[in-house]
Formats: sequence, structure tokens, C-alpha cells
Amino acid sequence: MTTSDTGEPTLTIDELAARTGVTVRTVRFYGTKGLLPPPVIGPRRVGHYGREHLARLALIEELQHQGMTLAAIERYLKQLPPGLTAHDLALHRAVVASWAPETVERVTREELGRRAGRPLSDEEVDRLAEMDIVVRDGKKDGEADGRDAYRVDAGLLRLGVELLDVPLSSETVLAARTALLEHSRAAARDLSRLLRDAVAERDARDVRSLSAHMHPIVVQALLTTFQRSLRDELREWLDADGER
Repeated sequence: MTTSDTGEPTLTIDELAARTGVTVRTVRFYGTKGLLPPPVIGPRRVGHYGREHLARLALIEELQHQGMTLAAIERYLKQLPPGLTAHDLALHRAVVASWAPETVERVTREELGRRAGRPLSDEEVDRLAEMDIVVRDGKKDGEADGRDAYRVDAGLLRLGVELLDVPLSSETVLAARTALLEHSRAAARDLSRLLRDAVAERDARDVRSLSAHMHPIVVQALLTTFQRSLRDELREWLDADGER
């Protein structure tokens, strides 16, 4: 792995495939289908891939987990606004992941690294455990070499891995998670009450259909409004700090 002039890590196609758990052939295929932007061509005509490619592959993987065909994924990606950053793509993946039911899977250490998109050190696994994303669960059944098994919250793993690179203590991350859970549940209760009142006279089947239709819309709305509110709060904080 090298770095670009801007300091962003760049990967060869082999390194990108290894980080994301797909084959080099798949990366090239996605490129020909327009699912991935072309790499930056460096010295010796070697293509280099960056954070946007990693984020797009993670989004494609999440869409596949939702049962979408490649044609449907292609249509979905074409509808996204141009010029999205890796951060924007990560937000889209978070919205897509929210459509799925909560899932806890039992995996080996090797599988855990593959799901995370990169090998994890013992210290990083311990930090994920402190965030309540990974729980050590003895030995995995059927493993002749007795490899350790872990229970992992699949929906939060990628987010947890991204938090590993953020200079915040596990205590701060857990406190932030608690605050988010409390406020999101309060918002969910209020929205659920509004929907129940709006459809009180409808058939139960209509209510379920409306709920399924509204779920991704409400999640996207919550994500967008929270992102803007957080941006405004951070701007006020930084402006006040600058005045001091």
C-alpha cells in the first residue's frame, strides 16, 4: 500500500481485492459495469484504488446481502448523485444495512477479519469487544484446530472498524452509542405513534405494507436531519473555540 500526494492510502488491485474479500476478476468486472470508478493510473501504468473504491465495494456487498441482483445494484448506484465521497457512500451503506433485521453471527477469527475488510490485531479485537460489537465465544464447532470463535453484530462491524481509526477512547465511543440509542428510540417511539394514529382505521395488512415502505424513507430522513444537525453543532463549537 502506498499514499497519494494528498496523503490518502492507495491500493493496487490485488491489495483492494484482499482488503474487501473479493477477487481481482470481480473488481475488474465491476469496473467494466460502471459499478466502480476507474483507478488512478500511476507510474508503470499501475492502477491505484482509494477510499472511495473501498466504500463502493462495501456498499455493493451490503446491497447483495439485501438480496439485490447485480442489475438492481447497477440501477441503484446510477441513481446516486455524482461526486460522492467515501464518507457519503458509507452513509448510504448504513441506510441500506438498517433495512435488514438485527443479526448476530458466529465466526472464526479469520472470518472476522474478512468481514471487517482487513486483518485485526488482538488489541483491535479487544476494542471491538469493548464497544459491544464482538464477543468471544469459545471454540467454533467443527474446527479441528480449535480456533477461537466470536459472536459479531454484523450490522455494526464495519462501523466499529472505522471507529478503530478515530482517536477516541472506548469509554467515549460507548457513551456516544448510549446517547444515540436513547435519542433514536425516543424518535422511533414518536414516529411510530404518528404512523399508528394515521393508519388506525386501516387493515392490518395495509399497515404492514406501509411500514415496509416507510422504513427506508424514515431512516434516510433521520440520517439526513441528524447529519445536518451534527454539522451545525460542530460548526458552532469550532467557531466558538476559534473566538476564544
